[in-house]
Amino acid sequence: MVTSLTIYIAAKNEAHNIGACVDSAAFADEVLVLDSGSTDDTAAIARAHGATVHITDWPGYGPQQNRGIALARSEWVMSLDADERISPELQAEILREIAHPRADGYRIPRLSSLCGHFIHHGGWRPDYTLRLVKRDKAGFTTHFLHANMTVQGRQARLRESLIHYSYRDLHDVLEKLDRYSTGNARDLAARGVKGSFAKALWHGLWAFVRTLVFRRGFLDGRYGWMLAIYNAESTYYKYLKLMELQEREAAPPR
Repeated sequence: MVTSLTIYIAAKNEAHNIGACVDSAAFADEVLVLDSGSTDDTAAIARAHGATVHITDWPGYGPQQNRGIALARSEWVMSLDADERISPELQAEILREIAHPRADGYRIPRLSSLCGHFIHHGGWRPDYTLRLVKRDKAGFTTHFLHANMTVQGRQARLRESLIHYSYRDLHDVLEKLDRYSTGNARDLAARGVKGSFAKALWHGLWAFVRTLVFRRGFLDGRYGWMLAIYNAESTYYKYLKLMELQEREAAPPR
């Protein structure tokens, strides 16, 4: 039976997030969780909250998202991350749109938090992201880390925001800085981009200035400064890791 809307969530070790995330998606006809080998209670909690859980390996973010689309049985699919929540206002807007669609895919604004504080500048707002698409027109790029949803057809924007609890605390910031910079380095290498120490310095400095000044991150006070420093460090290490990766690949075998 073809249902109306499937919301799918790719997750690993998200026991602290998955219950609330699945609850916010419970209005959908089908909620899927793709668990890539969690060692905590992510799968059990997701099932307890009503989701259908598929245990998988981890082929990368984009390929995992494409699995979610393939598993969905609905006319519409929505991709949701475990640290995101669908507000009642966004839920109502989604249901109105899929009942009388203006487009084949919808970009949704996000309101993201840094260490418990929502950020309104610095490039984090409105942060439109394509998430809601007709299943037969949906796809994902195959980037290892920051893959993007795609749609074969017309796009439109929703007004209500997706709530994104992106960085819980400073431990989370540092863990994601390391993980994201590694994944981004892999994606840059796949595109043929070359890394160097000079590039790391320049791109890191530019990320700081762009976030704080040109994207008005200073208007978020000390958290805007924290975001600018995070973006600088993440960019700096991304290019250093790219340089290190390419130097290892170029080194003669021992």
